[in-house]
Amino acid sequence: MNSFISSIITIFLTMPLLGFFMIYILNKLITKNTRKSFHKALDYSTILFILAVHFLFITIWEKSFFWWIFLVLILIAMVFVVINWKVKGEIVFTKVFKGFWRFNFLVFFLAYISLTIFGILQSALTFTFS
Repeated sequence: MNSFISSIITIFLTMPLLGFFMIYILNKLITKNTRKSFHKALDYSTILFILAVHFLFITIWEKSFFWWIFLVLILIAMVFVVINWKVKGEIVFTKVFKGFWRFNFLVFFLAYISLTIFGILQSALTFTFS
């Protein structure tokens, strides 16, 4: 049983897009609301993309950049808090966190796509010229 659960987690961490679509489809079946289902899938799969980017860094460069990822998350959060404070004059943490989390989805989705393409190209070039 532990091996099965471990396999499922590994699949979703190596292919977070699959996790995104699975969450979307399940929410769509339950709620029948496309927009809410998309937003729920976006919110829940963000952690998958963050972890996938971490493991791609380890795979490509053979060292962990977890603290850099954590630092980027903190800096993005600080920027969102300051912008919200400047615009609204007060900080509404639920709205700040929602914007922060969805922006992280965008950042780490793009990082995942970029690192995947880079890793494939690097492996192909290494294989071709060695």
